[in-house]
This record gives sequence, structure tokens and C-alpha cells, in this order.
Amino acid sequence: MTEAHDPVASLLAVLDLRDAGARTTEDIFTGVSQPMPTGRVYGGQVLAQTIVAASRTLPPERSVHSMHGYFLRPGDPDDGITFSVDRIHDGRSFSTRRTQAFQSGVPIFSMISSFQDEDPGLEHFEPMPEGIPQPDDSPALDIEALHPMSRRIFSESPVDVRHVTSPLYSAVEGEHVPRQAVWMRLRRPIGDDPAVHRAALAYLSDLTIQESIMRAHGVAWNAPGLRVASLDHAMWWHRPGRVDDWLLYVQESPNARGGRGLSTGRIYTRDGVLLASVAQEVMVRVPRE
Repeated sequence: MTEAHDPVASLLAVLDLRDAGARTTEDIFTGVSQPMPTGRVYGGQVLAQTIVAASRTLPPERSVHSMHGYFLRPGDPDDGITFSVDRIHDGRSFSTRRTQAFQSGVPIFSMISSFQDEDPGLEHFEPMPEGIPQPDDSPALDIEALHPMSRRIFSESPVDVRHVTSPLYSAVEGEHVPRQAVWMRLRRPIGDDPAVHRAALAYLSDLTIQESIMRAHGVAWNAPGLRVASLDHAMWWHRPGRVDDWLLYVQESPNARGGRGLSTGRIYTRDGVLLASVAQEVMVRVPRE
């Protein structure tokens, strides 16, 4: 399979940033974007790339455990992206990095991330919800039934996504509640580099997290005049895991008001181990009737 017909290879190429060298106060990297029929860079791509850029300034044994970022402007998938990394702090166990993504000289995303050496300590986690159907029992998306633009987006996606109940692409079926669960994984194996899996998990974390807000109000993605945009994103990596195995993304929205909604999520392995937690504030605007 050629890269042009292999979305996973395209994703890995996007994560392979070029080192443009160090300047006086920062390290510079450059990257490209995945083609997007929407005309905007997918936010999860920029999240993953900024994690890669920051990680390049640290030894491999010091891995990312948290990030907090703001989406400042929509990105243009036809333009390259420049990533500048400030080495804010390096301690005995922790390091902090500030990373900004630029296009045409202006920032489109700004992030602070923290890295830590592996360290033993107290351990517990919130169990995975019971009674969740397995991915094989959750319906695969019928791509041919989608709108042509949506069909292109999903046919070229490196991620297999299966909603436990039903997707929101054309209608909201079932009860309108501010929560949902989604199975997801990359469509093929990507090797064993844990840094790549951590970055790819950030890529996946921006998928569908907005939908717990929309599901609560019966709003489908094809609603006329709907505008949805990620405002910020926070993520905590708790344990290593593989993104080419099935992961359960449990999502809920505790609040929505003033054109903004908050979504939170927990990402589990198939056997119930908590890998990461996510929070995102989302702009959701639906035209009044």
C-alpha cells in the first residue's frame, strides 16, 4: 500500500518533524499537514506535532505526562507549520516546555507541557464503566452512506472510530444525554516507539470529544449553520499504551453555556486500564430557529 492510499503512513509522516536547528532562545522544527477537505488543519494533528517537537528537546526516558494548550487560529493545511520550543525548566525529575505552532508568522496553537522520568509511587485509577459493548459489537461506520465531504474525511482517516450507541454525523438517535463512549484505534500497527504512541494518542484525543455536548441537545454534525471549534485542550498521560489496539474513549459534558461547552474524557485500554484523561472547552453555536 502506498502512502497516498495509506492514511496511517500519512499520519506518521506528519509526525516526523524536521529539525530546523536551535536559535538563541528556542529550538525550531517544521512540519506539514494532512490534506483536509474542510480547509482547516485538524486540531489533533497540531496537538500531536507540538508534543513531538517538545519531546525532541528531551532524552527519550523523560516522557510527556501533561499538556495544556490553546487553539488560537484555524490552520491552513496547504501551508507548512513551524514549531518553536522554549526550554523553560529542567529539574532532576521533571522538565517543562513551552511550544508554539506558527503559520505565516502568527501563532495558531500555544502549549505548555510537562515531562517526567518514570518514577514509582502510589497508584489507582477510576475503573472503566461496566456493560460497554466490545468494539466488534459496535457498528462500523457506513462510509458510503455519508455526505461526499464526510465520506472523503472518513475514508482518508487513519483512525477506525466506532460509537458504542450511534454516531452523530446525520442524526442523533436514542436518548439526548451529555455522555457517550467511542472505540477507536489506528487502522494498522505503527511499531513500538512509545513516543510515537503518546503523540498519536494526543491525535486521537481531539476526535469526538465535542460530541457529548452535541448529543445532550440532539445536534448532529450536519445541522444547518452549526459551528464547532476547539478552544483549548488539556491532557494527562497516566500510563503507556498502544494506539493501534482498541481504546475506549468515555466522554461526558458537565456544562454548556454562552456558546461554550466543556467536555471531559477518559481513555482506557480494551482490558480496562486507564491510559489518559482529557478536558476540552468547545465553541458550539447553533442558529436560532
